[in-house]
Amino acid sequence: MSRIVAGRMTHHHEGELVVFHIGMQINRWWRVDQWLPVFLAMPRMLREQMSDEESGMLGSQLLFGAGGPFVVQYWSSIDRLYAYASSMDHLHRPAWTAFNQRARKAPGAVGIWHETFLVDRAESMYVSTKPMGLAAATTLVPVTGRHDRARARFADGRTAASAPN
Repeated sequence: MSRIVAGRMTHHHEGELVVFHIGMQINRWWRVDQWLPVFLAMPRMLREQMSDEESGMLGSQLLFGAGGPFVVQYWSSIDRLYAYASSMDHLHRPAWTAFNQRARKAPGAVGIWHETFLVDRAESMYVSTKPMGLAAATTLVPVTGRHDRARARFADGRTAASAPN
């Protein structure tokens, strides 16, 4: 289990950054036969992505919303995200095919959604938390005097804090 990092921290990242939200909406809870396979497919894909250093996946966080679970993912490039999604050699394509087959048999039982953000700038703050979110996916660095305020961290553009020493 991750330890709590005391103090004020932010993240550091250089280069392209993509934030990808993907989730499922369980519309008919009693149709476990429809939503459980979708739910179980995601952890396998996340393990596959994180075990392949060339995938471009920087990190992820599983969350639960009103409609069901969703994952916030951080990717090193839009091209790597799309390459994973369209690859016949990875788990996503078979999972997507299986979802579509089930969806035709029980329309509306479970939904899938995603949102993709190409991030030009990002600001973050973590005070006495375990590494999480963007800082866990990139590099966790202390907040220094020059970056004491959110506006200053955001103004730095692509790097949210000065490079680690």
